[in-house]
Amino acid sequence: MSFTYSSIGLGLGIGKVVENKRVMGSLTGISIGTVTQTQKIWRSFQALGDIAFAYSYSMILIEIQDTVKAPPTEAKTMKKATLISVAVTTLFYMFCGCFGYAAFGDLSPGNLLTGFGFYNPYWLLDIANAAMVIHLVGIYQFSCQPLYAFIEKEAAQRFPDSEFITKDIKIPIPGFRPYNLNLFRMIWRTLFVVLTTVISMLLPFFNDIVRLLGALGFWPLTVYFPVEMYIVQKKIRKWSTRWLCLQILSVACLIISIAAAAGSVAGIVGDLKSIKPFQTSY
Repeated sequence: MSFTYSSIGLGLGIGKVVENKRVMGSLTGISIGTVTQTQKIWRSFQALGDIAFAYSYSMILIEIQDTVKAPPTEAKTMKKATLISVAVTTLFYMFCGCFGYAAFGDLSPGNLLTGFGFYNPYWLLDIANAAMVIHLVGIYQFSCQPLYAFIEKEAAQRFPDSEFITKDIKIPIPGFRPYNLNLFRMIWRTLFVVLTTVISMLLPFFNDIVRLLGALGFWPLTVYFPVEMYIVQKKIRKWSTRWLCLQILSVACLIISIAAAAGSVAGIVGDLKSIKPFQTSY
């Protein structure tokens, strides 16, 4: 789904550049005057948050690796797969971003498909938006599974005698196995989805929230914990050259996360000044 709507956005961006017969924008990004120097700095930090959010895939690598058959070893297979996939994905989305900016320059919307960067052809935009909805619904369910499992496990351990939490009601389905319905699971998951949906409608600035989440999760989950686990696993001696290089990498990524978080908060504060609950501003 992501490849579908991204390819449509890339194609429309290339088409717009051809239509304009020139490349909009500049190598240094948005011009001073369109925004102030301070706003440009904040936007640069926000861009770091966008990039950091892309690294959220690292949190599910372990789950994927656990399903890989051996031999060859899971680590060897995943290393090759990660190298190829990250390289291809980075190149593809760099093209999307660059051609989007080349098409509109300083007037580029935050989202080419939903920010009214393009109006025609309608049917193609409808396909892209439908793919986007399917993608987000699917990734929402996938991303929530660890939280669902954690809450339900904790509830079962704390209240083992509660039938409301632990009992499964078997619902017969002709031609299929009975469906196990758990009332606690059904009610709490429904309330959680309703709550998150209402919150998202109250805060109609998707990009800034994504940047903030990316900034908050990037350093601890993608850099710090993996680096520390690697040091322990490989028994790397403290103050050795490799240890120092890993610590420098960790600190540098921490600084990037702090800068991205600051830029994202600045963006959210700016959005809150003109917020209209349950509405999206274009």
